[in-house]
Order: sequence, then structure tokens, then C-alpha cells
Amino acid sequence: SGTGVGFTRNPGTGENEPYGEYMVNAQGEDVVAGIRTPETLQSLENTFPSMYDQILALRQKLEGYYREIQDYEFTVERGVLYCLQTRTAKMNGLARVKTAVDLFKEGIISEEEMIMRVEPDDIEHMLSPQLASDHGSVVVVRGLPASPGAAVGKAVFHPDVAEVQGRAGIPVILIREETKPDDIHGFFPSQGILTSRGGKTSHAALVARGKGKPCVCGATELRVEGEVAYLPNGVVIREGDMITIDGNTGNVYLGALPLVAASFTEELEYLLSVADTMRAFPVYANADTPEDASKAVEYGASGIGLCRTERMFNDPERLPIVRSMILAENTEDRQTYLDQLFPMQVTDFVGIFTAMAGKVVTIRLLDPPMHEFLPTPSELHKDVTILLHDIEMSDNRIDVEALTEKLVTLKELQRRSAALAEVNPMLGHRGVRLGGMTYPEIYRMQIRAIMEATVQCLQSGIDVYPQIMVPQVCMATELRAVKKMFVELRGTIEHRESTVLPVEFGTMIETVRACVQSATLAPEVSFYSFGTNDLIPSLINLSALLSYPPIPQ
Repeated sequence: SGTGVGFTRNPGTGENEPYGEYMVNAQGEDVVAGIRTPETLQSLENTFPSMYDQILALRQKLEGYYREIQDYEFTVERGVLYCLQTRTAKMNGLARVKTAVDLFKEGIISEEEMIMRVEPDDIEHMLSPQLASDHGSVVVVRGLPASPGAAVGKAVFHPDVAEVQGRAGIPVILIREETKPDDIHGFFPSQGILTSRGGKTSHAALVARGKGKPCVCGATELRVEGEVAYLPNGVVIREGDMITIDGNTGNVYLGALPLVAASFTEELEYLLSVADTMRAFPVYANADTPEDASKAVEYGASGIGLCRTERMFNDPERLPIVRSMILAENTEDRQTYLDQLFPMQVTDFVGIFTAMAGKVVTIRLLDPPMHEFLPTPSELHKDVTILLHDIEMSDNRIDVEALTEKLVTLKELQRRSAALAEVNPMLGHRGVRLGGMTYPEIYRMQIRAIMEATVQCLQSGIDVYPQIMVPQVCMATELRAVKKMFVELRGTIEHRESTVLPVEFGTMIETVRACVQSATLAPEVSFYSFGTNDLIPSLINLSALLSYPPIPQ
């Protein structure tokens, strides 16, 4: 006699094998309470073979009736097995995919049911590193699972530190109260992000998901003060302490826990191939680098729906050139720095086109406002203060001259940062108004780079289908200004190369005015793309405005 808990298949791997625990001379609570050490169900094959045979028969009966993996509880009285209750088992992504495919191949469910059994999150979890199922560690704090995958690294509390240590090959987890655009340079080299504020749509969550970084947000019990994080149970995380975060569950652990690398299993490849035969429209990826593009192809993307060129500008090796371009006082000086960026952009696009050979690549021209490429006013003030102190304390003339030269540059950055600051940068001097109207040389460089990259790929026998997309358009006048550049550059290059470039011209609809003016924009473009993350809040604000009573005349 005894009691036990079982799964009809392994919920961690999906393998078709008995999985669970059994305890002799015990009741159900004894198994789950951890008072005694139970036996595995497999061990019953040797110790109680007749009971094991009954469990195998029960597995088959439960799956045949419910047509799904079951989590069941049972008791045994004098060698007779009784099933007390059963329910659909909770499984991780790996097990969910394997069991769905296996049940279909066993004739238990249909192809459509196989596809619908698997949630998008299951696939996402499989494509990111996971915690080993037997890590046995205790959760020290919980937040929101904002970006999937698990990450291990040393705790750091400032993006500058994350950048330096990450690029030195040290695995780091960036911990912040909340993140902002100025922290972006700390995201790239970090293994993962942990914040005490924010939700699944916060800046940290959005950027982390975009870069494929594990992220836990909104761990409200985590109190971040300077370079220390305090936990509710009195535990303290200091800079350099090893921690592990799980973006699938929102759990945070102390120490370095073992990870399982992401991989495409045979079952996942089969499931996705079947899904491809059923889908009604192609799925495109967001990709900003050749590496991202290659991964997108590997994962089955039909093309790139959004290539954000500002991510290329944010590369730490290019950022000094971009900042010099921003600081330029005239068109000639600005063009000097754009000429340095041009070959880098060509290389970027050639790499992306090569990875996506034969597939559409939609490239958005520079979108964010200039101030996002500069340090924040508070950071600049801190750096200036430190430099002034160093100059005052130094008695070495050469050091003073070098520090003074650096101080001049920082003060110029301060001046430009203040001049470029906006009340609402989301709807201000950015996108087409910045790169197409005020500084048209920026978009001219980018459009030329895309076309020159197209020429190089065509000459190498690579099929390319680039689409140039103009962001933040509000009216046809803006679009025509950029289209004029596009037509002139395409005509010049096509004449030089005696060929026709397969480059399309379009825009992103992301403002209410663009929706209202759509009839005047449409004749200027070959395609629209919708930027719903910006458009939806604008529409909500507009509907709220329209709900107010009319103002008396």
C-alpha cells in the first residue's frame, strides 16, 4: 500500500516514459510535503512489477481519453491502484513541443491540434538559454518575466560599468531601478537586465526583447541604492556578486546556476514546417545587423520587416563619429563625418542583404532625435565636475593640457545637449524632419549606402529586394523632399551601372496626421508599414481629446 504523484510523460523533456514519485505506507500529503524521500515510478518495475504494469495501463488510458499529457495522483491499497484525480500537465516549452508532435504522430490528435497546443511563448522559451531543471536553488526575489531566457553574470549597477566589463569578456547583469534610452550602451554587452520598476512594456523590456536579452522587470521588493541592491529577506547584492535571472518566470537567484543552451529540436523543426503550410501570410523579423539577419533566416523568417539604422549608429565604435557629426556647426563639417560613416553603412547593408538573399529587407532611415546619441545632462555635469577637479589637482603640464582639451569637448557636448533637448522628443525634431528636412545630408548618405550595397550584391549574383522606409512622416511635403533624393540618387547610380535597382520607396504610418493625410501620401510611395507602438497611444490621446465638450465660440 502507498500513494504517489505521476505524469503520463516527462514534463521537463516530453519523453514518453513514466515520470513521478511513489511512497510506501504513506498518504498523498507525505509525498508533496518532502518529509520522506520517495521512490521514482521507474523503480517500481523491480520492486512492485504488478503495480508498475497498472501504472503503464493507467498512463495509456488517461492519454487515450483526455488526448493530452496528464498530471495524476493515485493511491495503492493492497496492490490495487486507484486513480484519485487527474488534470492537464503543466510543461515547459521543450516538453510542450515534443509531446504535441508525438501525440500527432501517434494518431491521438490532428495536425491542427498539434499546432494549436503550442503557445508562442513555448517557442520563444526554446530559442533562449534556460535554467537547468535540477538547479535546486531558492528564489530570492521575483519580478515580471519581461524577456525570455536565463542569464548568469556579475551584478553591475551602471551602464558604463556594464559596457567596460562586458567588452572585457566579463559576464554581467545590469541592475537598475528603471532604464532609459541613455542606458542603451550598457545593454549590448550585458547578459541580462534586472529592474525594480517597470512592466512588460517598459523601456528595459522592449529593448531587451529587441536584442534577445533575458530581462526581469518590476521586481518591486528589490531596493536599488547606488551600487547595492537590498532584498526583503535581508540579503544584499553588491557589485561583483554573481546572480542568475530567469526571464521566463521572473525569478532571481543568488550565484551562478547551470544553463541549458537554446537549440532547434527535431520536433520543433517539424512543427514549424507544418505551421508554414498553414499560415495565411508571411512573418518578417526585426533585424539590425548581419548576425540578426542570419538568425532570422535560421528561424524561418520570410524577410526583414524593420531594420532600424539607429542601432547601427549606436555601435560604441561609431558613436564618437556620430557625436562629432551632431556637434558639427555647418554642412561641410557634418558631411566629413557622414563620409566616415558611409562605408560602414554600406558594409552593414551588404551583410544584411547577403544573409537575407532573395528576401525583402525593409530599412527604416534614421528615426530618433539627436539628443539620444549624446550623454544625459546629469552625466555630462558629473564628468565636467570630475575633470575640473583633476585639472586643479594635477601638477603635470602635459596632463593638464590633455584634460583641458577633453573639458572643451565635454562643454561643447553640454551646450549641444541643452540645445537639442525637447519637451516631447517622441513627436519633435526627429525622423523625416531631422534627417530629411533640417539635415538632408544624413538621409542622402543612408539612401546612397543602401543603393551602393544593392549594386555590390547584384554584381556578386545575390538577389536583393530592399525597401527604404521614411519614418515619422506627417505630410506629403516631407515625403516628397526625401523622394526627390531617392529618385536622383537611383537615377545616377543606375546610369553609372547600366542597370535597374530593385529598391522600393515607402513610409511608416505612425502619427495620427499621417493617417488623416493618407490619401496624399499614398501616391508618393510603393508601400506602407504601420508603427503601431507610436500610433496607438496617439490615437488614444486623440479619442480622449475628442470626447471633451466643445469649447464655446
